[in-house]
Amino acid sequence: MTWLLALVLLPLVGALAVAALRADDRLATLTAVAVSLVELALVVPLWLSYDPGGERIQQASSMEWIPAFGVHISFGIDGIALVMIAVIALLVPVVIGLLHSTDRLPEGRSAGGFLSLILVQEALTIAVFAATDVFLFYVLFEIMLIPMYFLIGGYGGPRRQYAAVKFFLYSFLGGLIMLASAIGAYSLAADELGEGTFDWATLVSVVRDAPVETQIWLFLGFFLAFAIKAPLVPFHTWLPDAASQAPIGVTVLLVGVLDKVGTFGFLRYCLPMFPEASDRLAPLVLVLAVAGVLYGSILAAGQQDMKRFVAYVSIAHFGFIALGIFAFTPQSVAGSATYMLNHSLATGMLILVVGIIAARGGSNRISDYGGMAKVTPILGGMLLVAGLSTLSLPGTNSFISEFLVLLGSFETEPAYATIATVGMVLAAAYVLWLYQRIMTGPVRGDALVGAGGGPGTAVAPEVGAKKAIPDLTGKEIAVLAPLVVLIVGLGLYPKPVLDTVTPSVEATVNDVTAVQER
Repeated sequence: MTWLLALVLLPLVGALAVAALRADDRLATLTAVAVSLVELALVVPLWLSYDPGGERIQQASSMEWIPAFGVHISFGIDGIALVMIAVIALLVPVVIGLLHSTDRLPEGRSAGGFLSLILVQEALTIAVFAATDVFLFYVLFEIMLIPMYFLIGGYGGPRRQYAAVKFFLYSFLGGLIMLASAIGAYSLAADELGEGTFDWATLVSVVRDAPVETQIWLFLGFFLAFAIKAPLVPFHTWLPDAASQAPIGVTVLLVGVLDKVGTFGFLRYCLPMFPEASDRLAPLVLVLAVAGVLYGSILAAGQQDMKRFVAYVSIAHFGFIALGIFAFTPQSVAGSATYMLNHSLATGMLILVVGIIAARGGSNRISDYGGMAKVTPILGGMLLVAGLSTLSLPGTNSFISEFLVLLGSFETEPAYATIATVGMVLAAAYVLWLYQRIMTGPVRGDALVGAGGGPGTAVAPEVGAKKAIPDLTGKEIAVLAPLVVLIVGLGLYPKPVLDTVTPSVEATVNDVTAVQER
C-alpha cells in the first residue's frame, strides 16, 4: 500500500467508524478528531519525503482498474498537489474542532452523520489531487460532489435544498463536458499509439502535439469544468448560494479546498496537455479573470450577509489566481500556486471567525453588529488577523502570492495586471469596512443589544441592555492558533512552500513557453 493510498483510505475507514457512533455525538466527534489528526500526522512524512529536485510526479503507484480501456487507479503528486493535500489535512481537524462553536445542526441530525460525510469529503478531495489517471480524476471529480451535496442539503440553512441542487448541477454538467474531452484525448492516443490510454503523462506527450484546432476543442471541455469549479465569472453563480446556505465548516472546505480543484485543473491538465490552445485562448481567460477580480470586489463591498461577503471575496481572489496562471511566467504561476494555499488559510480562518460571530449573535447580517470588540476582544483580534491576510497586508501569508502574481503578470500582460491592482485597493476597503461595521464603535445592533436598546441603538455597556456574548474560549483559541501561526509564519518566511511548488511551476510554464517559441 502506498502512502497516498493510505491517506485516501484512512478517512474512509474513519467515516465508517464515526457513522456507527451516530447515537453518541461526543464519542463520534472525538473519533473524527482523532482520525483527522492522524491523517494530518501522515502528511508530515509525505511532505518531508518530497524531493523538489526529483521527478515531476512522485510517490507514484498504479493498479489496473478497467484493462479493456486502459484505465488505472493511479496516484502521484507534484509540489502543487502536495500543498493542497496538506491544506485539506490541516483544515479538516480545525473544522471538526470548531463544529459546536460555529454550527447548530438541524433537529434530528446527528454529529456522527455530519462528521462521517466530512471525512468522506476529505478522502475524495485528497484522491482528486493525487489522481494521475485522467478517467480516475473525472470519476473522483464527480463523486466528490455527493458528500458535499448531502452536507449542504442536509445540514444547511433555510434554502439548503436549492443551494445543494444548484451546486450539484453546475459541477456535474461541467464534469460531463470534461468527460467528452477526456474521451477525445483517449482517441488521439489510440490513433497515435495503437491503443487508448488515460494515463496523464502519456496523454500530455501525445495531445500536446495535436493540431491546434483539436486542442482548442479539447481544452474548452476541461476548461469549462474547471472554470465552474474555480469559479470564474460568469460561471460563479452557484457559489454565493452554496456558501451562504452551507454550515460554516462545510463552507470552509467548499471555498477553501474544493474550489481549488478548478485552479489545480488549469495547472495539471489545461496547460500541460493543451499548451498551444492555452496560449491561443489566454486573452479570453485573462478577461474573465480580471472581470472576476473587479466584480467580486464590488459585490463583496455591497453585501449585508457575512457568508455571502466571503463568497464574493473568494470570487475576486480566484480572479487573481487565474490571472497568474494564464500570464505564463514562472513568477506569476508560482504566485498562483501559493495563492491556492494562502487563500485556503486566510479565507478558511475568515469563514470560521464569521461563523463564530454569527453563532454568538444569532445573525449573519452585518448590520446586526457593532462595537463587538468591546465585548469580545479576542474574537475581534482573530477577525482582524483573518481580514489583514485576506487583503494581503505585507507580513501576512497572502502578500507574497499576490505580489508574485502581479509582478509576473506585468511582464507579459501589463494591461490586465494594471486593472487587477484595482482589486487590491477594493480589498482593503471592503475588509476594513467589514471590521469597522462589526467590531468598532459603541456596542449596537440587534445581535448584541437586548430589547431595551432597540434595533441598531447604541447602548453603552454600563447600561446593562447588551446581550451576554462570550469571547473565544481556550479551546477555540487553540484550534484557531495553527491558522494564525501559518498566516504570520508564511508571511515572514514563505520559502518552504515556494521551494515545494517551484519545480512543478517551472515544468508547467515550460510546457507553454516551448509552444510560444516555435
